[in-house]
Amino acid sequence: MTAPTLDRRRYDREILALAVPAFGALVAEPLFLLADSAIVGHLGTPQLAGVGVASAALTTATGVFVFLAYATTAAVARRIGAGDRRAAVQQGIDGIWLALALSLGVVALTLLLAPWVADLLGASATAAPYAVTYLRISALGIPAMLMVMAATGVLRGLQDTRTPLVVAVAGFAANLAMNAALVYGAGLGVAGSAWGTVLAQTGMAAAYLVVVVRGARRERASLRPDAAGIRACARAGGPLMVRTLSLRAILMIATAVAAGLGDDAIAAHQIAMTVFLFIAFALDAIAIAGQAIIGRHLGADDVTGARAATRRMIEWGVGSGVLLGLLVVVARPLYVPLFTPDPVVQGQLNTVLLLLALSQPVAGLVFVLDGVLMGAGDGPYLAWAMLATLAVFAPAALAVPASGTGLAGLWWAMNLFMLVRAAFLAQRARSGKWLVTGAVRA
Repeated sequence: MTAPTLDRRRYDREILALAVPAFGALVAEPLFLLADSAIVGHLGTPQLAGVGVASAALTTATGVFVFLAYATTAAVARRIGAGDRRAAVQQGIDGIWLALALSLGVVALTLLLAPWVADLLGASATAAPYAVTYLRISALGIPAMLMVMAATGVLRGLQDTRTPLVVAVAGFAANLAMNAALVYGAGLGVAGSAWGTVLAQTGMAAAYLVVVVRGARRERASLRPDAAGIRACARAGGPLMVRTLSLRAILMIATAVAAGLGDDAIAAHQIAMTVFLFIAFALDAIAIAGQAIIGRHLGADDVTGARAATRRMIEWGVGSGVLLGLLVVVARPLYVPLFTPDPVVQGQLNTVLLLLALSQPVAGLVFVLDGVLMGAGDGPYLAWAMLATLAVFAPAALAVPASGTGLAGLWWAMNLFMLVRAAFLAQRARSGKWLVTGAVRA
């Protein structure tokens, strides 16, 4: 057996060991909201509509802080690569303190602005009171949600994606049981659903803290907040926050354009986005593996290993994209009728799904390189690249209604978004400028 074959198998084992549990954890997270919707749906349409509006607001409010996981993963992995486990754990603790500090402001704003947010998102007069109730109670779980993000980043950086999977599955099971008990058993309705989710999120945060505190004691790391360390985490996370906000702007523009094309178009678009986001979980799992692996190699001053791992992950990403794209096309007769019986919506959806499938090999490349550059701590470039991609996508998408190309035209613009993003990331990867070694990225 040749040395390159042995290297590929070694990287394959490492990628799979990190990516498979990460995929499970990613899929488990949205089940919180699905469980709420399924249980609340039996209370009535206004209740379900209110929870839907509140869930969208909460997802947006907390989603912009996903850098707490990404930046922490990269920083902790670098320390691990450098052989300084104590500093790695300390870095993670600083990230958790940052999460707690940020959450206090988000909680205050959510409590204060809940009625305004419900109105902004179009909640009807009957649904708005339920949306406000759910938002204000759920706000109490935001500190736990952000701490879970940061703690997940700590464990990923420590090359552990199995513990987050266990915690996510346990949290989902607890959420489901408590929601059912509080909504129906205790008769609390929408408020019971919100309290059940808050309690489950708090339990998840507590479980993570137990793991992190044990690690800190084992490595003799301090649990006290360190101002310099917290500021360093914030500086590393700032550019990733810009990247995330730009990405969310792209998705919001796409939704707004689709809504303007009519009810059939927005229905087909939302179903296509559901498929797109599920596929993204699979590709993002490889990206998470990339964050942990690349950070560790660069922390160990192993540029050759970082390049070799990147090449293998690109092969995994593109290959996965090809297979997922084929699956999207071949399985359409099985899953499209499950989403909608409307023949007009099905017709538009079938066309869009072909365009979605076409972009998946490129998407595989994009997700992997995004994870690689995050693992390298190359946040400023990622922020700039996503802003530039937004600048290209926005006029292309906004021109769709006037062009008469309909929903297909919008999804060609979505494919353009993916191609432009791939071009920026591939250019950076080829340049080698991201290969900055050391326990801390200078």
